[in-house]
Amino acid sequence: MITGLEADYTIADKAYDANNFIELANSQGSEVVVPPKSNRVIQREFDRHIYKERHLVECFFAKIKAYRRVSTRYEKLAVTYRAVVLIAACLVWLQ
Repeated sequence: MITGLEADYTIADKAYDANNFIELANSQGSEVVVPPKSNRVIQREFDRHIYKERHLVECFFAKIKAYRRVSTRYEKLAVTYRAVVLIAACLVWLQ
């Protein structure tokens, strides 16, 4: 899923708190910002301030899904779907 991607940070929720995922992200030079699961024996530290930015992205996806055409994916071509997502993003930004 993240093989070949370059990023300064890898931000994910608790579901991605797996040693394989964390090692892969670290090997690509990315800092992992994933809160540890409560049942983890050794609790890892993570940057809470960077993790809070994930909330902004989740809220944005919720807002563009309010446009039915984005959430149901009526378009058959990826190019037209991308255009609809861009229009929805512009409309959310203008509000």
